[in-house]
Amino acid sequence: MRFLTSRPAYDLTYHDVFMAPNRSNVTSRLDVDLTSTDGLNLPLPLVVANMTAISGRRMAETIARRGGIAVLPQDIPVDVLTQSIARVKAAPTLFETPITVTATTTIGEALNLMSKRAHGAVVVIDENRIPLGLVSHSATVGVDRYAQVHEVMTSGFALLGPDATPQEVFDTLSATRQRLAISVDHDSSLIGVMSAKGALRSAIYRPALDAQARLKIAVAIGISGDAPGRAEALLNADADVLVLDTAHGHQQRMIDALSAVRPVRDAFEAKTGRRAPLVAGNVVTAEGVNDLIEAGADVIKVGVGPGAMCTTRMQTGVGRPQFSAVLECAEAARNQGRAIWADGGVRYPRDVALALAAGAGNVMIGSWFAGTHESTGDMLHDPDGRAYKESFGMASARAVRNRTRGQSSFDRAKAGLFEEGISSSKMYLDPQRPGVEDLVDWIAAGVRSSCTYAGARNLDEFAERAVIGLQSSSGYDEGRPLSTSWS
Repeated sequence: MRFLTSRPAYDLTYHDVFMAPNRSNVTSRLDVDLTSTDGLNLPLPLVVANMTAISGRRMAETIARRGGIAVLPQDIPVDVLTQSIARVKAAPTLFETPITVTATTTIGEALNLMSKRAHGAVVVIDENRIPLGLVSHSATVGVDRYAQVHEVMTSGFALLGPDATPQEVFDTLSATRQRLAISVDHDSSLIGVMSAKGALRSAIYRPALDAQARLKIAVAIGISGDAPGRAEALLNADADVLVLDTAHGHQQRMIDALSAVRPVRDAFEAKTGRRAPLVAGNVVTAEGVNDLIEAGADVIKVGVGPGAMCTTRMQTGVGRPQFSAVLECAEAARNQGRAIWADGGVRYPRDVALALAAGAGNVMIGSWFAGTHESTGDMLHDPDGRAYKESFGMASARAVRNRTRGQSSFDRAKAGLFEEGISSSKMYLDPQRPGVEDLVDWIAAGVRSSCTYAGARNLDEFAERAVIGLQSSSGYDEGRPLSTSWS
């Protein structure tokens, strides 16, 4: 990457910069390879942040099917994490994991489950997991909430075998004018569901798969307590990536934790032949990158204070504008044959593209994904009927209470006095993009287009060829579209 003019003497946010077009012979967005450059080789360079309000099993499955990876939070007990990993590993890689109910489930119960998936439907199954019918939200309008789903389900659904291709699913749904296709195994038991849009996505995206062709998943382990023991347990549970992070990653406790976890990871690799990268952070300087790499990190997480739920900069004055932090830290990591994740400050597809142009090997997203069907929170509605989910920062009082639940009430109360994050925020679902896959489509289209403007066919070329200019706040505003006229 190079600057269009001279490099400034001050630090820059994503808002402060733009990308100038290059002469290009890349004629189509689909000619661009978005494989991550961080050593994980994910088909899509997106990571879902390890925030309790965002990243869970549903999110992990969905993002992995589209090529990214989710990081499960460190606040969850190891036995629960083990169960979640197992369920993700057992999930279908092409079809979506369905929401299932029995014929006697009430309409009210089914409606509570429908918001967990973007397609908004449940599959009615028998005791052998054989599909009996489908229930969508429209079928429940005006129906008593204590009625049972068999009273409103439709039994005329599109049924396909386990080897059906996305093209076959799309053609079948087009011919039958149905919303969802149901895939069953050779014994007629349910595998998953797919919509017409899901079929198109499956033809465009490649899933992120492990060596056994199962969906990939990452897990955070923190730096306190028995980090090596937690790491060993999660590696044995088939976690693909381990993330050690804390708000201040450039500290001795992080270095000690890395030094303790790395031998556990290395012993596991020697025993099984499976390598799980170690990700550590967060830092914002080259010195921090170098120290964590020396301690054993494979990937460094970069970002202090740019997240939507984070109050660190306003409380402490500590942090750094994210574009400059990514630029400097990516260069330091690259000099040692390592890579970084750009963590935080991403609110539009342009920001993802700019982080990758600055050299990030992957981009981590948190709050932007909170307001989606797949995030972990319950679907709520404000007085105007707008759907939202609650989100909170991982250094907030709410998160600290969850993290310290094993301590005495007095110690928990003391810890809760000090917070650096928002404890409750409404993250509204975008009516145009209510699912995480909708946001992934938007992001991927933007990044692919950015690469074509730069004349890059992959992300290595993109980071090399990108030309970055500086802009004023009015320059940034000029580029924002208007949903209504200006007169």
